[in-house]
Amino acid sequence: MSSFELKESLDAVLNLGQSDKHTILIVDDEENNLQLLRRTFRGQYNILMAHNGMEGLDVVKQHSDEISLIVSDQKMPVMEGTEFLKKVKEINPQIVKVLLTGHVDTDILVAAINDCELFQYILKPFEPEELKIAVEKGIEKYSMASNNKVFYNELRELFYKTIRAISNALDTKDTYTNGHSLRVTLYSMILAKELNLDDAYLEDIEIAGLLHDIGKIAMPKSILCKNGRLTDDEFLIMKSHPVRGEKIVINIKKLEVISEWVKSHHEKWDGTGYPDGLKGEEIPLAGRIIALADTYDAMTSTRPYRTALSHETAISEIKRCTGTQFDPKLATIFVSLSDKIDEARKNPEVVYPKYSLLAKNIDFKIFSEASQSSASSINSSENV
Repeated sequence: MSSFELKESLDAVLNLGQSDKHTILIVDDEENNLQLLRRTFRGQYNILMAHNGMEGLDVVKQHSDEISLIVSDQKMPVMEGTEFLKKVKEINPQIVKVLLTGHVDTDILVAAINDCELFQYILKPFEPEELKIAVEKGIEKYSMASNNKVFYNELRELFYKTIRAISNALDTKDTYTNGHSLRVTLYSMILAKELNLDDAYLEDIEIAGLLHDIGKIAMPKSILCKNGRLTDDEFLIMKSHPVRGEKIVINIKKLEVISEWVKSHHEKWDGTGYPDGLKGEEIPLAGRIIALADTYDAMTSTRPYRTALSHETAISEIKRCTGTQFDPKLATIFVSLSDKIDEARKNPEVVYPKYSLLAKNIDFKIFSEASQSSASSINSSENV
C-alpha cells in the first residue's frame, strides 16, 4: 500500500462516525478526475465514489438517507450523467445534484434542470474553488430543506392531532355521539378506497369525515342531547349544522378544499336534501360518499327513543333509497362492501388503522383518544 493510499484509508476511518459532516457522492469514469474531486473535498465532507452511473445508483440505493449532494460527470459510459441524476431523483428527490460537463449544450442543460431538478451546471475544466463554493451552497440548500421538512412534519402532526381532538370533543358532547365521527370516516374510507382515488384525495376525505359534523358544536345542548325526537322548529335549527360547519372549516386554509364536502353531506341525489337542494353530480363526490356512511351509521346506532337497526336492515334500506337519496353507483358499491362495512362497525378501533392515511403518514397513535372516549360502544347521534 502506497503512502497516499494509506493516508486515504486513515482518512476514511477517521471520518467514520463524524455525523456532523455531510456526505457527498462523486461520480466520474476517469480515475484522475475522481481523485482530483476527492482531494478537493477531502476533510470537509464524508466522500463516496463511483465510476459510472450504474455503480452510482447502487451507492445511492445503499446510502440514500446519508447522501446530501452528488457531483456527477455528464459524459460517461453505461449511463450519462443526466440519466443517472434523473434516476437519483426517483430514489431520493432531496439529494442536491451538481453536473459537470465539458461542452455547452442547451438541450442537456434544459433536460437536466427539468428532469433532474439540477442545482448547478459547471463547465470543465473547472476551478476547484468554484466547485467548492457551488457544493457549499448546495449543502446549505439541502440543510435548509431538511430542516423545513422536519418543521413541516411537526406542524403536520400537530395539525392532525388537533383534528382528532376536535372530532373527539364533538363526539363526547353527547353520550350517544361517542365514536360517530370515527365510524363515519371509516365507512367513507372503505368506500373511497374501492374507487381507487389517490392518496391525497383519500386523506382529505378522512379529514372531512372526522369533521363532517363540526357545525354541531354550535347547536344548543338542549337540542343536541334531547331525549326524544326533535320538534319541527328544533329540526330546522339542527339542519343549519352543515352550513355552520362550512363556515368554521373554510376559514382554515388547509381545509378550504373540504368545506364544500362538510356542507353537502346531507344533500340527496334527487335534490330533496339540504342546505342547497343540490341534485345528482352537483353534489361533490366526497359529500355523496360521506352521506352514505353517515346514514348507515345513524341507522345502526341506538338513540333513547329507538334501538339500532341491524346491519342487514340498514343495507336493505340503502338499497331501497338508491337513486333517490343516494348516488346509485356509490350505493351499489357500498352494498357490495357489506361484509367489510359490518366488520368495521363491530371493530372500528381495529379496522380503522388499515384504512387511515393520517395514521400511516404521521407517527402517533390516532386511536388513543378515540378508544378512551368510545370504549368500544357503538352509539351515535341521529342522522339529521
